[in-house]
Amino acid sequence: MILRECHEYIVSEMDDERESMRALPVARPPAWLAPVAGGPRVASAATRALPVARPPAWLAPVAGGPRVASAATRALSAAWLLAWLVLVAGGLRAETGAGELRILMLGDSLTAGYGLAARDALPARLEAALRDRALSVRIINAGVSGDTTAGGLARLEWALADRPHAVIVALGANDALRAIDPAVSHSNLDRLIGALAERRLPVLLAGMLAPRNLGPDYGARFDVIYPRVADRYGTLLYPFLLDGVATVAALNQADGLHPNEAGVEVIVERILPGVLCLVRRTGHPAAGTTRAAGGETDCPTGR
Repeated sequence: MILRECHEYIVSEMDDERESMRALPVARPPAWLAPVAGGPRVASAATRALPVARPPAWLAPVAGGPRVASAATRALSAAWLLAWLVLVAGGLRAETGAGELRILMLGDSLTAGYGLAARDALPARLEAALRDRALSVRIINAGVSGDTTAGGLARLEWALADRPHAVIVALGANDALRAIDPAVSHSNLDRLIGALAERRLPVLLAGMLAPRNLGPDYGARFDVIYPRVADRYGTLLYPFLLDGVATVAALNQADGLHPNEAGVEVIVERILPGVLCLVRRTGHPAAGTTRAAGGETDCPTGR
């Protein structure tokens, strides 16, 4: 309401100013400015002797008191007021969101929502499930299709620019699909979770299992990465992100790798208890309503 009134005032003042300008007589240029036939004019001695121009009377102070501002001056002041109010309003909006708990979900195409509308991606559906429980939580989608543990580690600093209160790490599926050495994936995840631990950010590590066609040796070396890292840092652990969805045709897209809308809902239902534990670990005011839902003994960790 205030902003609209200021805008209307400015428009009115500028209209008045334009009307007053129209009433002024049109000034003709002095004769000494007329061009000389046959070439450029050289200023005469009389021209050089002209007195220095004085400021217009409306700029001169009024004797005995302050000068009354013109319509243009008043309009300019109102414009500054409007700009200030816009800044204040923006600050109020930012302050309104200050009570929101932010959870970063760092992942690959399973997080990004490959083949799905943004509203059906895992972070969006997980956020909706939390809000259905009257929790003021925002899940930040930091999923990049094709990303590996190395890629996630490389962009961690950038991903933390939103200053989350907690992080869900869901990386490693592409490491397994590319048959990357499990030792390398382990090192990347260890460094990534270690960096988050240094920042005292609570973490939920969403694990992955190696495709069985890579052989038992690779599977055995890969599958232990997540519990070992979670155990080292005491982070929350959800052992397999695609639990209940992998290999189920009705829950996956045509490629058989990425969950469809129904598959995402299954993931949300199964991972939600771990996410509620993550919310409690933040100690954020928004976590208050989750404390009665269970203690730390109900939260799955690597230990």
